Amino acid sequence: MSAFDGFRNAYFSIEPFLDICVLTGILYAIYQILVKTNTLQIIRAALVIIVVYIVVFVLRLEVMMFILEKITPALAISIVLIFQDEIKKFIQKIGQMNLSFLNKDTRHTYAYDIVKAAEELSKRKKGMLVVFERGTNLDHLIETGTKLNADISSALLLTIFSFETALHDAACIVREDKIIAAGCFLPLTTRSDLKKTFGTRHRAAIGTSEQTDAVVLIVSEETGAISLAYDSKFDYDLTVEQILPTLDKLLNNDSEKGQAKKEPADKEKNE
Repeated sequence: MSAFDGFRNAYFSIEPFLDICVLTGILYAIYQILVKTNTLQIIRAALVIIVVYIVVFVLRLEVMMFILEKITPALAISIVLIFQDEIKKFIQKIGQMNLSFLNKDTRHTYAYDIVKAAEELSKRKKGMLVVFERGTNLDHLIETGTKLNADISSALLLTIFSFETALHDAACIVREDKIIAAGCFLPLTTRSDLKKTFGTRHRAAIGTSEQTDAVVLIVSEETGAISLAYDSKFDYDLTVEQILPTLDKLLNNDSEKGQAKKEPADKEKNE
């Protein structure tokens, strides 16, 4: 038996296992996208229609079968129209998938400075909106603001958001260790289940997390609450101790964790 025949036989023996692994990975990725984009509603609607078809077919209800055959095209179009936002987000999420495990970096070295500025602005009841770019390129949002390409510092963020400047009402976008732009306008969410007290900042943060994979840090001007929006989720009114490890995890930081674990209050007193 040649080496090639041996390799082929070995491959044939593990082929079913590889098949299952690949299929499982694909199904898991699709499930994660469905959960993040609320597309499960579409799946539920489709399952209801399928169950109705099965019941009608098994019971041989000819009148119902005739009616269903006639309205099926209209149902398909209706589903697309009703769930067009979810379908759009699902397609966008597929396009945003990236092999992040091949591109690990250490971003939390500057996350502390941003959270420190958020903590100070929270005390002053000043609003803040900072977008952390991840896999999805945010050039289309950067173009709506003023490009800075500045080193990240708490002082700069306090200057932008503390005073009545032309930039303080919109968002800063962070790429790697730079504030790339300020005064950027973000897409608003169309969700109707949000609290009426949530203003434009919160809706813009959630909208950005729905359409991209970015992480958005928000400080409420009315309450001073610090929140995070990511993957279509919204964590409201977090403490600094909760925000730092969450940011560290979301931004794929695996090194220098000691810096992220420092107590913000202690560091504030030393300065």
